[in-house]
Amino acid sequence: MICLQYRHSFLALFITLASGAVNAADTLVVWPADWEVESLPVADAQSSLQMRQRAVKKDQAGNPAMVVELSQSRLQAGHEVNVQGVLLEMRKAVQINFVRSGFQSVCTQVKPGTLSGVASLETTCTITQNGGHVMTQTLVAAASREMAWSLSYAGSAQGYEANKEEVLRIRDGLRLNVDP
Repeated sequence: MICLQYRHSFLALFITLASGAVNAADTLVVWPADWEVESLPVADAQSSLQMRQRAVKKDQAGNPAMVVELSQSRLQAGHEVNVQGVLLEMRKAVQINFVRSGFQSVCTQVKPGTLSGVASLETTCTITQNGGHVMTQTLVAAASREMAWSLSYAGSAQGYEANKEEVLRIRDGLRLNVDP
């Protein structure tokens, strides 16, 4: 269970309401029925951000146990994304925000992976307060020639462990708008 003292920080820090499939520009996520899903507004009309979705799975008390956020951005022609640089900036922002809220975080080394068949990089951060493990967050970044994606999933220490396998199945089921 996420304590009330950092519940608001938990939801606000992720860059990262119905069940079923959500489709935005050929990106498809099939969410299990017990997740609350919302499409988030993009910054403005001039933004390359095409889609942001957040899904929350609550525990029995109604508190967020796991939060998943997926963003998709269209790239300008000829632009190449430094995926490692993007992931490191995501990690830095998360760590700074946690420090400002009185938490400490330690992240794993960046490792390769895939996101719907697209090469990705990821890191997982353990967030502590007063020496106690309170949250875990995984950050993923990927890019093709035309699109870039960021995926964040996080939960309370117990919520992350309890829902990790389900989130990995959701992640494995992602269908991104990938270049032909």
